[in-house]
Amino acid sequence: MINLLIVDDHPAIGEGTKLILEQEADFKVDFIDPSLVTTIDFKKYQVFILDLYMPEMNGLVLTKNILATHPEAIILIYTGFEISTHFTLMIEAGVQGFISKTATKEQLITSIRCAMRDEVVIPLQLLKQLKKVEAKPVGSELEDFSLNTREQQILVEVAKGSTNREIAENLILSQRTVEYCLTGIFNKFGVKSRTEALNKANKYGLIPSQLIETE
Repeated sequence: MINLLIVDDHPAIGEGTKLILEQEADFKVDFIDPSLVTTIDFKKYQVFILDLYMPEMNGLVLTKNILATHPEAIILIYTGFEISTHFTLMIEAGVQGFISKTATKEQLITSIRCAMRDEVVIPLQLLKQLKKVEAKPVGSELEDFSLNTREQQILVEVAKGSTNREIAENLILSQRTVEYCLTGIFNKFGVKSRTEALNKANKYGLIPSQLIETE
């Protein structure tokens, strides 16, 4: 029996993925919210499917924590965002592969089984993106500047030149929520303007560099 653990801050995605994987006779699957990772004995699992952007602990930091006590663990990053800007950091951290949240059932299961055969799992679209991405500075600072899903969505909109009102409309949020999140991003980055926030996000590969370069 293969024991898998899914860590994702979106219950619908986590539970849905769990249901898909449990259809495999040799898969035993657990799903938890990232806030509960400190309660888990990592050594119970052979395969970990981790969301990259989570408010409690991002997938990169969680990967390092898991491998520190369980070096044989197989780590797969499961995300709906472009991750080419983080690729080098994640490979160096010990990630064995990447799965898109738009992957089909067959792709999801095949990716896991390939990883268990010590094969690196990289979707074709990511492979194409890697040729276009310049290397980013490597260091521990990414851990300090990690963004949750909403913060990344907002910064991507900022990079596109959207106003706070437009961001609110595009992401179906209140304008006050957008302003609150931007303030949080500024505080996290130690900056005072949108431009400074975008420059820091670009420096640490937290949003696609192509968006910054077109501004």
